[in-house]
Amino acid sequence: MTLALMLASVILFLACFWSARVLLGGRRAALFAALALALGWFAEQMGSSRGWFFGRYSYTDVLGVQLGNVPLVIPLMWFALCFVGYVLACLLLWREPVLARPCWRSGLLTAVLAAMLVTAFDLGADPYFVYVLKAWIMVKKDGGWFGETLQGFAGWMLIGFLIVALFQWRWAPVTPAKATAQRAALVPLLIYLSALVFQLLFGHPVETRAVALFAMGIPWLVAAVAWWQWRRAVNGSAT
Repeated sequence: MTLALMLASVILFLACFWSARVLLGGRRAALFAALALALGWFAEQMGSSRGWFFGRYSYTDVLGVQLGNVPLVIPLMWFALCFVGYVLACLLLWREPVLARPCWRSGLLTAVLAAMLVTAFDLGADPYFVYVLKAWIMVKKDGGWFGETLQGFAGWMLIGFLIVALFQWRWAPVTPAKATAQRAALVPLLIYLSALVFQLLFGHPVETRAVALFAMGIPWLVAAVAWWQWRRAVNGSAT
């Protein structure tokens, strides 16, 4: 189980990094990854050691090798999820996978929506990781979300927002290469869809399956349509 989870996290990271390189360029992709890895690890280290951001909890050995109190796969997942949230937010708001002409208002709105999309995933993922995989143990077990503390979701919103917002700070317009951009933009959609399908089939408690259908399904469907419209426009077809 541990080996499978670690391998899946590495594959997820590599797939998202390839997509980011195509859509954003190598330097921007590296910056995004570095911010997510650093802030993601810091938030989790402070959470597991001091109770900041997410409430008090401690990781088990289910997720493998740790740096400090945090399994190494967790920062990898922070990058992957924030990048997926960023691309979906751009599709939902701007009908393109990258915010090509950013300003502080559009960047702020994109970061807020990206954080909401990441947190929507966590609504079902967090209880599954705690109660089925037993990847970490919460100190408070009688919180307002199937035993989970609501503070955790506020922490996901905050850290996800900071990662995406800082990534967008003072950067030049981006024009993705046409040849592979369509496939690269499809990767985050497929990742979010796979997470949605997994939660629909295996979500625990079972009530989280209905939550996932609407919390993740509605934005995914709209983003998928936006990707299709953007693809046709790029190819010179009628929408």
